[in-house]
Amino acid sequence: MSVKQELEATIRQMVQPGKGILAADESAPTIASRFAPVDVESTEQSRCNYRSMLFTSPGIEDYISGVILFEETLGQSSIEGKPLPELLAQRGIVPGIKVDKGKGPLAFSPGDLITYGLDGLAERLQHYKTQGARFAKWREVYSISEHNPSPLGIAANAEMLARYATVCQEQGIVPIVEPEVLIDGDHSLARCAEVTEAVQQEVFNALHRHHVALEHIILKPNMVLPGKDHSVRASAEEIAAATMAVFLRTVPAAVPSINFLSGGMSPEESTENLNAMNAGFPNVPWLLSFSYGRALQQPVLQAWQGKDENAIAAQQSLLKRARLNGAAQRGEYQSRMETSD
Repeated sequence: MSVKQELEATIRQMVQPGKGILAADESAPTIASRFAPVDVESTEQSRCNYRSMLFTSPGIEDYISGVILFEETLGQSSIEGKPLPELLAQRGIVPGIKVDKGKGPLAFSPGDLITYGLDGLAERLQHYKTQGARFAKWREVYSISEHNPSPLGIAANAEMLARYATVCQEQGIVPIVEPEVLIDGDHSLARCAEVTEAVQQEVFNALHRHHVALEHIILKPNMVLPGKDHSVRASAEEIAAATMAVFLRTVPAAVPSINFLSGGMSPEESTENLNAMNAGFPNVPWLLSFSYGRALQQPVLQAWQGKDENAIAAQQSLLKRARLNGAAQRGEYQSRMETSD
């Protein structure tokens, strides 16, 4: 199979109506913070047990087409001794891998950040591929303030995403391109739209410059939202309209799927906003889907509480949220579904 055929096969399997992506790629510090409220110590074994529980949830393959894994998870096995990527693949779920190495300040650009991890990426991808990974994810973040993100910050982050994407495609790995404009702050919906449009425009300029095949990427952006400290909340319909206005202006039709991140929204808000986009804009050129982490897992953790006897209830919580987001991907979600079995 050629590299192009590998990329096409992965895209076909990941981009399916009614399905989205589970982000289970939390770093060790992040998952420790998620475990703390339910009094679970974060150890290699507890992380493995938790993620094994997620991946073996009955029925999730009907709504989840791919799972983003942390590097540690890619090499772990279930209690039965089956490698976790193999366990997913046997259910028709594509295993992927987070490949960036965290972020830090961008030199000479106060308030802007840049993500690390390009050095040795090709070699790492070759190894991850032998472990079963077929797609990758790289995240760049943009804080909104009076002066940020700066033009330099926007350009530098776009360049990193494009360079990462080219390395992935060269290795036959589908890149998830994740430029996230953060929800932190008191900015308005209009300000978020302005920044998101500038970010997306520069990202696609860079992808074009680096000869990235847009047919073989998945875009994982933020929705256009007011800052979490802003005094005025926006309705799902307002968020959908603002988001689609930006993406219709900036994202080429060649991109097969836009899988939104949940970025600080509640599970219910994430589902409602995705549904408003699909119900209100049925003729856009891309699949509009989800790539949620906390918005899928928060109810699972609450049900699980680190206790084996709660595993079935936790898995049912994941299945429910996956099913509701699958309905939202089709524009068929209704709030009354939250309280139905």
